[in-house]
Amino acid sequence: MQQAIAILDSGVGGLTVVKEVMRQLPQEKIIYFGDTARTPYGPRSANEVRLFTKQIVDYLTQFQPKLLVIACNTATAAALDYIRSAVHIPVVGVIHPGARAAVKTTKISIVGVIGTEGTIKSEAYVHALKQLSPHIQVIQLACPSFVPLVEKGLFHTKETKLEIEKSLAPLHKEKMDCLILGCTHYPFLRNTISSVMGNEVSLISSADETAREISTVLYHHDKLATSNAIPIHQFFCSGDSKLFQQIAQEWLGEQIKVSPVVWQVPRII
Repeated sequence: MQQAIAILDSGVGGLTVVKEVMRQLPQEKIIYFGDTARTPYGPRSANEVRLFTKQIVDYLTQFQPKLLVIACNTATAAALDYIRSAVHIPVVGVIHPGARAAVKTTKISIVGVIGTEGTIKSEAYVHALKQLSPHIQVIQLACPSFVPLVEKGLFHTKETKLEIEKSLAPLHKEKMDCLILGCTHYPFLRNTISSVMGNEVSLISSADETAREISTVLYHHDKLATSNAIPIHQFFCSGDSKLFQQIAQEWLGEQIKVSPVVWQVPRII
C-alpha cells in the first residue's frame, strides 16, 4: 500500500496546498482532513489550536502517513514545534515556505502580511521573514472575516468584494511590493484581493513553496512515490461534508468523495 502525505487544516483552506501538491507531485497519495466543525481557528487561543491540531494528527496517524503537512497558518504558528516533538515522521508547516517566497519576490524589502487574528498576533511571519532577511520591513493586518466567507463558498459575491475592500483599506497607505496571503483560505479570494491591491503588489501564496518543500523533504528521506499508478486521495471533514465536497470539487476541478468524521472526544467550543 502506498504511504500517503497527510494534510490538515481548520477547514477548506488547505485545499490550496492539496491542489499544488497534486500538480507538482501527481504520483503522491494525499489524505486530507478539514476541521470544518470548529473553523475558524484564528480567534481561538494557542492552547485550543494545539489541542485541535494534535487531535487531528492522532486521527491521521491511523493511516500511517510518511509526512504530515500542517496546511493552516494559525495551526503552524501555534503547534508546529509541538507536533514535531510528538510524531516520528517529518512535519512541514506553511509559514517558512511563504516567507521564503516573499523574500525572493520583494525588491524594496517591504512585505505585507494578512492573516487570521491568531497568526498575526503570534508574529510568526515577522520572525520568519526577519530570520531570512534581518532588515526587511513587515506590515501586518488581521482579516478575520475572510475565512468564514471562504468556508461558506462565497468567493465571487458583491458582498465579499465589498468586505475585502473594507478589510484591506488600511494597507493602501503603506508602501509594499508584495503581500503574503498568510492564511491558506485566502487564495480562494486571490482575484478579488489582487484587484483591490493593484498590479504593483505581488501576492504570495505559501502553497507553491510548501509543495516544493514537501518534494525536497520526501527526496531527502528517500520517500518519493515510485508507483506510476494514479493515486486515490481521501478527504475527511468534521462538519458539513456536502458543502466541503462542493467547494473542494470546484477548487480541485475533479470529483472527490468526502467522509464526515464525528469526534469521539469532547470538543472545546
